[in-house]
Amino acid sequence: MLVSIVIPVYNEEKTISEIILRVINADTGNLQKQIIVVDDGSYDRTPDLLKKIKEKYSDVVVITHPSNRGKAAALKTGFSFVKGDIIIIQDADLEYDPSDYIRLITPIIKREADIVFGSRFYYGRPTGTSYLRYLCNRFLTFLCNILYGLKITDMETGYKVFSKKAFEKLHITSDGFDFEPEFTIWAKKNNFKIKEIPVKYHPRTSRSGKKIKFRDGITALLTIFKMKWRKY
Repeated sequence: MLVSIVIPVYNEEKTISEIILRVINADTGNLQKQIIVVDDGSYDRTPDLLKKIKEKYSDVVVITHPSNRGKAAALKTGFSFVKGDIIIIQDADLEYDPSDYIRLITPIIKREADIVFGSRFYYGRPTGTSYLRYLCNRFLTFLCNILYGLKITDMETGYKVFSKKAFEKLHITSDGFDFEPEFTIWAKKNNFKIKEIPVKYHPRTSRSGKKIKFRDGITALLTIFKMKWRKY
């Protein structure tokens, strides 16, 4: 079996080299790794660093968008190169720890789930997470749970892991951060078995490079309601 790890990146010169190294060294049991990096129009040193990474690790796939198109757009580009039996979405910052991979893929290997969410809030608010961001995340998750009959704690998590069976039916129309609610509701509407696993989380602030803004929360809110009328 093969694990495909898709990493969308936009202006992450401080973290991109480290996160790719962690992904390379992450334990996936007996499963080989395919690493796909999509540079979504970065204008800092990220493209230069990715070039060096590619020279050192020739099997790392690097694709470049000429301009910034959004997280989901980068993911969709990366998905077109996927060959794996299990797909992991990995953010390019250091908020999520690839050492959790083995725990995230195990339910899929054991056929206990089709999709695994790595929950930041399984045990409550993580240290360092602002109370406002925590409340916003929990509110959006609550709406998904109420409107779509879900039972999850972290809809907005960056760690979404899914089987080849789910991937082959994946249909996403969003281009930005609204990917998170769209993917979650799509999974529920297609009756995939979803399981949550608590993961380590090291939050960063907007000042230290966090990309998601208040307007993205509004977009997510609108997406949650619009999905009631969308068919898959």
